[in-house]
Amino acid sequence: MIETIGVVGAGTMGIGIAQIAAQNGHQVILHDHSEEQLQMSKLNLEKVLLRLVEKKRITDKERIVILGRILFTPKISELWPCGLVIEAIIESVEIKHKIFKALEAIVSEHCILASNTSSLSIASIGAVLKNSNRILGIHFFNPAPLMPLVEIIPSIQTAKKTTDTAKKLIKKWGKTVVLCKDTPGFIVNRVARPFYGEALRIYEEGIADFATIDWALKELGGFKMGPFTLMDYIGNDVNFAVTESVFKAFFYDPRFKPSFTQKRYAEAGYLGRKSGRGYFHYTEGNRNSEPLKDKALGSLILNRILYLLINEAIDAVFMGVASATDVDLAMTKGVNYPKGLLKWGDEIGLDLVLKQLQELFDFYGEDRYRPNPLLRKMVAENKRFFI
Repeated sequence: MIETIGVVGAGTMGIGIAQIAAQNGHQVILHDHSEEQLQMSKLNLEKVLLRLVEKKRITDKERIVILGRILFTPKISELWPCGLVIEAIIESVEIKHKIFKALEAIVSEHCILASNTSSLSIASIGAVLKNSNRILGIHFFNPAPLMPLVEIIPSIQTAKKTTDTAKKLIKKWGKTVVLCKDTPGFIVNRVARPFYGEALRIYEEGIADFATIDWALKELGGFKMGPFTLMDYIGNDVNFAVTESVFKAFFYDPRFKPSFTQKRYAEAGYLGRKSGRGYFHYTEGNRNSEPLKDKALGSLILNRILYLLINEAIDAVFMGVASATDVDLAMTKGVNYPKGLLKWGDEIGLDLVLKQLQELFDFYGEDRYRPNPLLRKMVAENKRFFI
């Protein structure tokens, strides 16, 4: 049984993971080299816990106990008692290598070492360890205490016992756990790329503006946010960096090709909500254009993006990234899609999805629209993903 949890990095994600562990009865050691960051994170956590008391989610006594379970320290050496350490720092393999080498010299040989990376190779991160069978990815979604999904990513070095122990623990924390292969973007950040990429492509072709594309996905598709609103929320700089990373990691597969529109908006400093302007305006006195609420046009936009999303979900199953069940769980629990994409494909009819994708592929002649072999096979055999 793992009693003490270590967290490296006291940013938003790190403090969120520390909160979850402490609320589940663990002693937590939160390390960050910056004492200022540690102090800021402690103050933020105190505010979060006070709000939970106000909402009657926890008692004031529980709030005090939870805070008392967390040690905030600038000394990495204090992590020595941990049975699991989760790293949640900047997305840099070089910096992560330094952290994991330092951790291996401190913790016991039985301690599991995990990275919260959203896009980097777990195999690469673990390559610097003398005992690399103890490493895996444990990818939480932001905000970690509220988002139910956690992706567990064993690398080719990871021992089965390590994976099983981590999976059991995270489930015990009340999270929905999906298991996925150590491939770029894992499940969510891989499968979701067309939601942004194809929306940008539709705009670039002059088919519709930002507001109309968002209206189609939200009102006709049932998505909580349209792609441009979501990119503005995430930050265009962040979303573009992830897109570039996934594109490069997939050896420049055209399916993941970044958009010049997004690059230019990021270069111009139009980063979204945090900068006051992105695809939409967020400052007083600036009005955004109204969508063209044409259902025929909206259906065309929705279907084109949706069919590419379904195709990407099918590819994740075809390439053994995850099971069909876990792919659908990941997209509903990780990014709040209105339905699992594979179930959605079943409902539409996989034959219709194939037909529409083939038409796009024939028209554009681009690999981004190429129907997946598993989709072709399932249509030929008249099969569905779920009964």
